[in-house]
Amino acid sequence: MQTTTIFLTLLALCVLSFFMGRNRSRVVAMRLGGGLASLHSLPQHYGYMAAMWAAIPALFLLVLWSGFESTILYKLVVAQLPQSIQDMPTSEIGLYYNQLQGFAQGGFGGTEGDPVQVAASEHYRVLASSSSQLKAAMVLIVAVLGGLLAVRRVTPLLRARNHVEKIFEWILFGSSLVAVLTTLGIILSILFEAVRFFKVIPLQDFLFGLQWSPQMAIRADQVAASGSFGFLPLLVGTLLISTVALLIAVPVGLMSAIYLSEYASRRFRAVTKPVLEILAGVPTVVYGFFAALTVAPFIRELGESVGLSVASESAMAAGLVMGIMIIPFVMSLSDDIINAVPDSLREASLGMGATMSETIRKVVMPAALPGIVGGILLAASRAIGETMIVVMAAGLSAKLTINPLEAVTTITVQIVSLLVGDQEFDNPKTLAAFALGLVLFFVTLLLNVVALYVVRKYREQYE
Repeated sequence: MQTTTIFLTLLALCVLSFFMGRNRSRVVAMRLGGGLASLHSLPQHYGYMAAMWAAIPALFLLVLWSGFESTILYKLVVAQLPQSIQDMPTSEIGLYYNQLQGFAQGGFGGTEGDPVQVAASEHYRVLASSSSQLKAAMVLIVAVLGGLLAVRRVTPLLRARNHVEKIFEWILFGSSLVAVLTTLGIILSILFEAVRFFKVIPLQDFLFGLQWSPQMAIRADQVAASGSFGFLPLLVGTLLISTVALLIAVPVGLMSAIYLSEYASRRFRAVTKPVLEILAGVPTVVYGFFAALTVAPFIRELGESVGLSVASESAMAAGLVMGIMIIPFVMSLSDDIINAVPDSLREASLGMGATMSETIRKVVMPAALPGIVGGILLAASRAIGETMIVVMAAGLSAKLTINPLEAVTTITVQIVSLLVGDQEFDNPKTLAAFALGLVLFFVTLLLNVVALYVVRKYREQYE
């Protein structure tokens, strides 16, 4: 039985347990003659408790079984192989196992003439089928037993509501813990590989180098240059394109939010805001095409008409289109925050004789400042992390320049280019991607610190 089928069956058992627990509580209450008032908790709480008792142990068993199933099958199948195959390197055994896996599942791996692999694939198929059936049986049995046990425990004195709330508290705690551990895992995985990179390339050469050319041999039979890993051209290029994008998105998005929330009619707002938010759903590759085929040629022709030298792929083209892309982020968040400012503040300001513009500048905007800064920070993070538009409109040339009319590249584009194609994770060329990721993480962290400082310094609090 497939895992999806098991999960759907388990979901059905949980729904059945809910109705059984709820009905059982009503029956017990009526049997005692006190009605529903004699129950400690509402009937649905007893149903929720029964559903949780059916779901949680069964889901835990399903996840545990699925996590160890492939490893156990691998060990059981490899243990039955001839000794000559077991003595091969681990990578070759893994390839051999993948081939017999594909053959057992109906694929073609060139194993038709290998009796050993044919027999091993049949052994794997039998073990996999038995494991799947046993997993389904055990999970469903645990779910049924858990639901029945919870239903049998239903009594008027059972604190089902407290029981359910405690379980939900642990579920929420587990979700928060997963988020924290995921973030920690990402940081550590990047940090360990970056440390390996800095053992080969000195940290000062990486942070203060003025040239980026990671052309190094990744195999012994290749010939290449020694490579240059100066980070500054990538940082300047990233900040240049992001600055151009923010110079477009922040004023347009913020002014749009102010107009929609303070001046526009309800009908105009109901139509305009969804239309603007459609921009957030357009794929970035479409923006890349628009930048490469329309905006970049237009900027080049416009620059040549006034005597300026504009590259075919320029930071200006990428920044302009990226700014259009992140306008909805600034506009939508700022609009929601401005609308959240209490109307009593506006009415008090207008009642004191202030004009609408004065009310917006001196009352509404200071009150909405934390949310607006958060929206701008989100837009900045979106701009810094964008890849596709830069690849198609700004190119891959790492130049140390602040001229937006020249071709530049960004950190994210170089990370992608370093991790595409033939790779060797013991080579500085590949490990440089992790060093770039680590520095990008600290750049984003710095943005958060600056935003927090601005909010704390200029925020106005109201009772």
